[in-house]
Amino acid sequence: MIAAVDGGNSKTDVALVASDGAVLGMARAAAGSYHAVGMETMVANIKDGLREASVSGGLGPDDLDLALGVYCLAGADLPVDDRRLRRVLGGAGIARKTIVLNDAFAGLRAGSTTGWGISLVCGAGMNCAGVGPTGRTVRFPALGALSGDEGGGGDLAVRALGAAVRGRDGRAQRTSLETLIPEHFSLRRPVDVVTAVHVGEVPSHALLGLAPVVFTAAQEGDEVARELVEWLADELVLMGASAIRRLRLASSVFEVVFVGSIWKTSDTDFHDRVRDGLLAVSPHAVLRQLDAPPVVGAALLGSDRLGLGRSAEARIRAELTEHRATTI
Repeated sequence: MIAAVDGGNSKTDVALVASDGAVLGMARAAAGSYHAVGMETMVANIKDGLREASVSGGLGPDDLDLALGVYCLAGADLPVDDRRLRRVLGGAGIARKTIVLNDAFAGLRAGSTTGWGISLVCGAGMNCAGVGPTGRTVRFPALGALSGDEGGGGDLAVRALGAAVRGRDGRAQRTSLETLIPEHFSLRRPVDVVTAVHVGEVPSHALLGLAPVVFTAAQEGDEVARELVEWLADELVLMGASAIRRLRLASSVFEVVFVGSIWKTSDTDFHDRVRDGLLAVSPHAVLRQLDAPPVVGAALLGSDRLGLGRSAEARIRAELTEHRATTI
């Protein structure tokens, strides 16, 4: 069996997959990023997910004979992360062999029909991964401002809150965000939100809920919000274009897979700006939004490594659906 793991900053999806592609069990556990919860807790959460997945499939502890563990994790950002995670997870006694990849590669494998291309991840954070037709890969550190990889819902929210404070105190253009952001937290002024986060009354991760507020304001004509949305779109284009050029795909036909919650926005101007920017670099690119849970990608990467074949891949895709993932 394969243990397929998609571990993020807030949750971990685990699937147990047989050699014929049958999904024997699936579960959702707590965060699977060591940046979010620490290495020891990350391993414990993954093991909890494996136990729950085995129970959901009617499997006992003695039934788990895992040939391969595929861990696609937020936090596997640099080669040093990969090495450390392989050492820890390989020593955890979960499976006989261990693969560790950034979760952006899971989204790419899940969404691409060919197994290669580019994934653009935009959820709480932002990332990009690319695989060329020869198997060559590109990736980004994705450590935020530290590595020049700002973007995603988290950075959008922080920038929006700052714009609201500056608009309110006269340092910048006025914006409806001055009202909409504090209303989101049942507060009066933008600085009240800053204070609540600073003293711990509002957890910093709660700011992620501001991304839809910014998109709504932009769609309603707020110029500051629109500039923020355009900034995010442009950062995504820059990252995607860099990966395309590094893999020398500009004149090729390949897929760009959009992964993450931000892509679900109904803001057509945002989608058009990203699409037009990417197609200006690579006019033959095929752009698609991921419609499967990323854990599918982890399972398929395991299937690839073990050479299970096309019928196993088809069965994994048929059984490991978004509906199944959202109802566990």
